[in-house]
Amino acid sequence: MRELFNELKPLFFDRIKFPSSLKLLVLAPHPDDFDAIGVTMKYFRDNGNQIFLAVISGAASGVEDSFMATHPGKSKAEIREEEQKSSSLFFGLPEKNISFLRLSEDAEGHPEESPANMEKLKTHLMEISPDMVFMPHGNDTNPGHNRTYSMFKKIAPSLNKPITVFLNRDPKTIEMRNDVFTVFGKEEAEWKAELLRLHISQHQRNLNTRNHGFDERVLKVNSEIALKYLKLQNAYAEVFEIEHFN
Repeated sequence: MRELFNELKPLFFDRIKFPSSLKLLVLAPHPDDFDAIGVTMKYFRDNGNQIFLAVISGAASGVEDSFMATHPGKSKAEIREEEQKSSSLFFGLPEKNISFLRLSEDAEGHPEESPANMEKLKTHLMEISPDMVFMPHGNDTNPGHNRTYSMFKKIAPSLNKPITVFLNRDPKTIEMRNDVFTVFGKEEAEWKAELLRLHISQHQRNLNTRNHGFDERVLKVNSEIALKYLKLQNAYAEVFEIEHFN
């Protein structure tokens, strides 16, 4: 895997010849983290790679109480899982490739970095045995993002196989290297917006608290990445830092 990334950076996913035999795992701290890198995942889907999704926590704290009034009889975590299943169906990810790990959470609803959680995560990683892992960057103000990365980093050496990790920039990333990009235009941006809006609770929360939708929030970051780091106007980009283990 390392030899695929030997060229001077920045790199672009669509210019790298990835063998379709490589297995991908998206390690998502919350439902919707997969969709934040949806265009990159679409590239690998179309390349024929097997894609697996492991959602770390239910992220119930991201659902407003007012939203629950229109969804009686369901928990916040159930709603978020159903939204992830809906977006995955739209994307074309088989339900058998999706796992909700439901790791224990702290009082604020963030996944705990505990021995029990690490053991559960390690077991899942060994079952999937991915060649590439995608997750949000750990240098982030969101505790779920940095704890997920921290747990993976501690577990990775015990997996006894080379793994290349791609850490994506998201709205709460503090600082990172910009190693590899997926650039996309209006048509794919509209597709990604539809994918993101299927997380209805998050879309409504963003409308209520930020006066713009979840789709606009994520695509605004993608537009800023394209302009700031690639000097591309009227374009969008997802960007990742690369880290190799073992």
